Amino acid sequence: MLIKAKTLKGYSLHSLDGEIGRVEEFYFDDRHWTIRYLVANTGTWLTGRQVLISPYALGDVDGKERQIDVALTKKKIEDSPALTSDKPVSRQFEDNYYGYYGWPGYWGGPYSWGCYPYIERDHEKWMRPTHDEKAWDPHLRSTHDVSGRNIQATDGEIGHVEDFIIDDETWAIRYFIINTRNWWPGKKILISPQWIERVSWSESKVFVNLTREAIKQSPEYTEESLPTRDFETRLHQHYNRKGYWVEELAVGQTPPMHK
Repeated sequence: MLIKAKTLKGYSLHSLDGEIGRVEEFYFDDRHWTIRYLVANTGTWLTGRQVLISPYALGDVDGKERQIDVALTKKKIEDSPALTSDKPVSRQFEDNYYGYYGWPGYWGGPYSWGCYPYIERDHEKWMRPTHDEKAWDPHLRSTHDVSGRNIQATDGEIGHVEDFIIDDETWAIRYFIINTRNWWPGKKILISPQWIERVSWSESKVFVNLTREAIKQSPEYTEESLPTRDFETRLHQHYNRKGYWVEELAVGQTPPMHK
């Protein structure tokens, strides 16, 4: 199911033995554009540290009840490697974190989840990366920090990042929601991370290999509803790009159908 990051903010998080807090924001990497951690606001519990929950532990997302299931106990979370709230997520922390939970590292393979193009929850199927496969060094960004950054087309700015559309089955960021009000009042558009050419964090800009005119002629996104597969197909056809669902089928992942 596709869902906006801002919609998820505030959802309650239910562990195996009670509520642990609410969704605050997300960390994602800028290579595979996949959510790596959900940041929990735990209130007065575990103060002074960032409580990070990997999608490996996330279960059902219940939009009606505004809650997400977490397949961990409070004790397991409390004893996990601590990250102080004023420090970035380092590779050393991730090594310790994934080692503590016993999950396969996502940075040790060619796909968005390491050796897999999806989250493999059956530990009996987990594989070790081959010696030929080089690990990569993730650069994690928060959805909060990236919101508001400018989007630069090949011939000028087109707007800024307003939100993200996330696939809650794969936890991939499928689209950036771009507000074009300073250039083209009243219209919002969707940009796939796969169309991003580069990101300049120092300039607070995201560069896309698309012209302003091509973007102007793209299907308009309205927030009354999330994009359907028909809308996604028209959007990708407009830019003459393959849909992510086609590419994921090619590597053996059955893509979710958004109705």
